Amino acid sequence: MADISTTSFGTWSSEQLILCSDDSLGLRAVIAIDDTTLGNGFGGVRFRAYPTPEAGITEARRLARAMTYKNAAAGLNYGGAKSVLFAGDPVSDRPAFMRRYGEFIARTGSAYMPGVDMGTTTDDLKWMIEGGAQVLWVDDDPSPATATGVLHSIKAAVAATLDSDSLAGTHVFIQGVGHVGESLARQLAAEGARLSLMDTDRERMEQLAHELEAQPLFDTDVTEVECDVFAPCAIARVIDPTTAERLQCRVVAGAANDTLTDDNVAETLHRRGITYVPDFLANAGGVIDVDGRHHGKSHDERTLALEAIGDRVGSVIDTARKTGITTVQAAQQYARKRIDSARSNPADRKTPDE
Repeated sequence: MADISTTSFGTWSSEQLILCSDDSLGLRAVIAIDDTTLGNGFGGVRFRAYPTPEAGITEARRLARAMTYKNAAAGLNYGGAKSVLFAGDPVSDRPAFMRRYGEFIARTGSAYMPGVDMGTTTDDLKWMIEGGAQVLWVDDDPSPATATGVLHSIKAAVAATLDSDSLAGTHVFIQGVGHVGESLARQLAAEGARLSLMDTDRERMEQLAHELEAQPLFDTDVTEVECDVFAPCAIARVIDPTTAERLQCRVVAGAANDTLTDDNVAETLHRRGITYVPDFLANAGGVIDVDGRHHGKSHDERTLALEAIGDRVGSVIDTARKTGITTVQAAQQYARKRIDSARSNPADRKTPDE
């Protein structure tokens, strides 16, 4: 893996880039394998529409790079990979569609192991397995674990930035209350946080807001919301250079992947005194939990592993402050150290079962 950011790529930056097509099913996909230094590439399957094929391919590569960092920083024996299924006409036979995609994945020889992501479910993974794909775990939705990891990230960032060991009364603005965002909202409410919620599904958002006594937001720009913590849990690249100059929060920590349009945006947040928790640290709970279940770890062991996300976030924030670099740079250095160590000792490369 070249020593570059998660947001810019040269022609040969990925280890492998695979295009998949089946006209009979209307299947179009791209598999991006970013780096397999630490093991086979592990990352979710995103199923959504894109304005152009190039946009989907770029997103797959960006997300695969983030998975390289995520798995490395989390101490997992996987490389980074991601895939995108291009949504077009409605799929008439989803099981057949996903089984066929599983056949394409199987051709990678487990160099790519899929997981759930935006637009896909554990049922989709089961059908991919029928097509020959190697999948680590399909019996549980990882969304609650992802949300728990974000919760620990927020706690660590609030402790470091607002000098508070409690979230009681802390105003958290959650953008996106899908599976992960809803779980995060419930966990934050249990901690006594004050919540503002936003989602394109207004009915779902209003129901959750009513249940949790949260403030629903409609047609509001994220920069208009004054809060302690902004938790993006929906679309990618929600913070661009302009947004970064206008955000009215002290902490950014959420479940969304690829939160910044460019790593340089972290410089703006840093200059403005906004603590940014790199997304690949904050949202690692899902892959950590899947790995734990795959290896038969107990509930208590998996709980401790999720809590450790907060410890890593605290360490990265501390490093950034002491050295004057951004939290993104500190987190990438943390991940690269492990990757570089494994690259210098190829015999240490692990299989998914180790």
